[in-house]
This record gives sequence, structure tokens and C-alpha cells, in this order.
Amino acid sequence: MGAKDWMLFYASDDVSKVLRASPKLDREATEAFVRRLYPSHDISPVEDGNLHYSNPPEGKVYAGVFPGLSVICTWEAAGDSYTDLPARFVSEAAGRTLYLHAMHSVVDFFSYAIWEPDGTLRRAYSLSPDSGVIADVGTPLPFEEKYLAGDPEFLASLDPDEEYPFRFHPLELAEAALRELFGFNYEGAWEDDDPDLEEVVLAGYTVTPR
Repeated sequence: MGAKDWMLFYASDDVSKVLRASPKLDREATEAFVRRLYPSHDISPVEDGNLHYSNPPEGKVYAGVFPGLSVICTWEAAGDSYTDLPARFVSEAAGRTLYLHAMHSVVDFFSYAIWEPDGTLRRAYSLSPDSGVIADVGTPLPFEEKYLAGDPEFLASLDPDEEYPFRFHPLELAEAALRELFGFNYEGAWEDDDPDLEEVVLAGYTVTPR
């Protein structure tokens, strides 16, 4: 597995439904969205991206405002825990459900969090082999149960002499979260009604602190 992402979804509608419709980017609203999130930065447009590429380097973001959904792929979402996300990103949700999803295949890291429309944290979980479980807040969602109980397929694949700190692979849980929350995977099984991520256009910007 080799996927990496760090992204935030602000949803007032079902995320998978919006993405399957290949929604049209509202550029004016998108620039305003990015400027709200980076009020002390100089914002400069660069080439467009799409949801297939969701791990921009620090200083660059990809974002999109669509009917019922706003998305931003940003290094700010790549922290070890939901607590590393600056408060302004949570405040921006303003009555919408906020989802954070981040994973990094090089270090088997995965983090996700969900905030309710009133700003209450519903669930947060993050982990990596080097750091162990970093955050575990709220009740696990049903899609997590197989993994937290010990994924039989993963356990069967382990070398008996191999020491691994978890009973499942963090990236497998990360992909399960993508499927459950957003209706797609970066790696794994393709389903007939999956959205075409390259058709979900995101506007690119550099964000430079003043």
C-alpha cells in the first residue's frame, strides 16, 4: 500500500452522493473558503488539482466548494492527532459535519476525526507503529470493529516471528474509513458507483505566511 492523504471535508450533505455527481467547482466561493482558513497568509492561485491527489506539501493547498460539500487538502490536517488541527479549521464548519482523514504509507500512520455540526467531537482515532495509539476518543464506528477486534486476514498474513504492535494494519483501517465516510478508496476494491476522483476538480493555491 502506498497511499498518502491529508484532507478535511465540510459536509451538509452525504459526501459520497456529492462526489458521485462529479460536482462543478465554485471558484469564487473556493477562494473565499481558502482565504478564511488562511487569514494571515498571502494566497496565490496555481494549477488545478483533483481529489485523486490529496497530499500537497506544506505551503500549498487544494480546495473545492461544491453544493453540500467543501473540501481542502492541506498539510495542516497531517498532524499526529486531531488536537494538532488549528481551531480555525474546526470553527469553519459552522453547522456542518467536519471530517478529518490523514494517512501516510511510509510510516503506516492513520488519523481520522469527526466533529458534529455543533462542533462537538464525535470520534477521533490515530495511530502508527512508532507511536502506538495516539488518540482514541468517542465510540468506535461499526466499520472499525473488525480491525480493533483483530483483523483475521491481517493476523493470518503475519510472520510468526514478526513483531507488529497492532492486530491490524493501520492503512487497511484508513481505507475502510475512506469507503465508509466518503464512498471511495485510494487503494483497494473498486465499486461500480465509485466517484471518478480525477473529475472532482480542486483549485490549487500557495499559502505563504505574511
